[in-house]
Amino acid sequence: MFGKIVYIGENIAHVENHANAAQVPDLMNTHVIFESGEQKVLGEVDEVNDELIKIRFLGEYTNGKYVNGVIRKPSLNSTIRTINQEELKELVGEYNSQTLKIGWSAIYKDYTVYANINSLFANHMAIFGNTGSGKSCGVARLIQNVFANPNLISYNANIFIFDAYGEYKTAFNQLNAFNPNYNYKFITTNPADPDDQQLCLPFHLLNLDDLSLLLQASSHSQIPIIERALHLCKVFSQESEKVEPYKNHLIAKALIAILYSNNTTAQKKNQIFQIIETCKTPDFDFDTVIPGLGYTRSFSECFEIDSNGNFGESVLITDYILKHINDDLETSIEPQNPFYNIKDFAKALDFTLISEGFQDNKQLYDDSMLLKVRLKAIINSKVSTILTCNSYIDVPNFIASLIAKNNRRSQVININLEDIDDTYAKVIVKIFARLFFEFAKTRGTRASIPFHLFLEEAHRYIQKDTDTFLIGYNIFDRIAKEGRKYGVLLNIISQRPVELSDTVISQCSNFLIFKMTHPLDIEYIEKMLPNISSDVIEKQKSLQPGNCVGFGSAFKIPMIIKMEMPNPAPNSSSCDVNERWKIMASQTANQ
Repeated sequence: MFGKIVYIGENIAHVENHANAAQVPDLMNTHVIFESGEQKVLGEVDEVNDELIKIRFLGEYTNGKYVNGVIRKPSLNSTIRTINQEELKELVGEYNSQTLKIGWSAIYKDYTVYANINSLFANHMAIFGNTGSGKSCGVARLIQNVFANPNLISYNANIFIFDAYGEYKTAFNQLNAFNPNYNYKFITTNPADPDDQQLCLPFHLLNLDDLSLLLQASSHSQIPIIERALHLCKVFSQESEKVEPYKNHLIAKALIAILYSNNTTAQKKNQIFQIIETCKTPDFDFDTVIPGLGYTRSFSECFEIDSNGNFGESVLITDYILKHINDDLETSIEPQNPFYNIKDFAKALDFTLISEGFQDNKQLYDDSMLLKVRLKAIINSKVSTILTCNSYIDVPNFIASLIAKNNRRSQVININLEDIDDTYAKVIVKIFARLFFEFAKTRGTRASIPFHLFLEEAHRYIQKDTDTFLIGYNIFDRIAKEGRKYGVLLNIISQRPVELSDTVISQCSNFLIFKMTHPLDIEYIEKMLPNISSDVIEKQKSLQPGNCVGFGSAFKIPMIIKMEMPNPAPNSSSCDVNERWKIMASQTANQ
């Protein structure tokens, strides 16, 4: 079958073809061994013609173990043979407590491909493929295989699936069939079944960066506004006798600034009434009684304009306002573990907008009004329900509540975001990612609690955003670069890799690539992944649904893998148009 080596190029051996016509089809993509003394080099048949067989070098066997890459090319007098059973087992792996079943080898019948669990899941992973290529089924099967392994009880697994379209709801509801200790939890924006849980992300856990993204801040000048509002919100949340005087102090400072401005009396009155309308307190309300010498006036009556164009009770109201100014209150310290909701933050934002410096600065005022409009839109949307929480909870207990179900821990937690607009869904996923990352960083033992974040339709979330410009970092880029050390691992699933962040893709160590045909996506993958060969690119173009090319640190060599259908399967099949179009012949006759 294999003759002499004619010559060796950069990474390819040209070998005489002694195979007959019947053997040629079986040669393609098979693996061969170049053996000379103790050296054993692995190659893959790349091209066959009537005269030559081109074999690409992949790696070497040293003491029975396979190592990628060839340091010294085989000699011209090397013996060439097909790979034997022991050498093949070294490539595809074996089933034990440290490995995970991926699927069947598409080249070698009756051989199962296994991957080392640490090599696969202790690194970031990317799963790409066109719609209909078997991506979702492959992901479901992969996760099911984690818990189907009888050699390993993965009780402490924390697999979070951010489900863009609710495809995986049914894929894991029989998880406890593998082991009664396993549990599955479905968290959604729209609970429909008794086991569904309403998605809740406590608003008080959001930090300045989260709020900047949620309110779609577009300039650095808006961040101090949000920061000031967040500070006031925390101060106002405490049950303290200083809270009401502090509010009065802020209102009084704003009113004095208006009274001493160069505006007309009518303009001053309008501005003052606008402040009272949005930031009223018992001491500053339209009906608040202002005591004078032997008489009283309501707050609104003090601003009646006399015949000279002045406020009739300017002295009375000025003295009253000045009594409420106390600059010592400006040093109010934020309380520990403050609890507040989105409406409390909206009220704090109102107080921020009357603070000194905002009213007279048109740019700041316009920026703040834009934030106020966006905040109101969120309050009136479904997102407000998600951000509602009835009591204080800290980050560790919140994460524990996500995992807990019926006083037991869940290994797979599916968070369904199909009812949320992409703009807000992206921010919600970023907030969850930040919480997991910061929680993992605080653990006494590094990476002691790993979190695996499966991001379905990842191009909705992991985009080339302006986060770095606005807040100095992108949470997915940060996790991609640092998360592995702390046990926060990204598993990105997408049909459009060209839309994803370059940084995230560059940090992925393992890839399952299903069929992809769009030239831009193929070109992008080829450029972004330095360890991908043109051979892998060509292989994935002709894959059948459910087949993928697996390569990376978890795979000894790039290999075509046929994955089993998951059981149960995700709800990701195409619409049965034929079934939906047809009607029974009897119905037609009756019409």
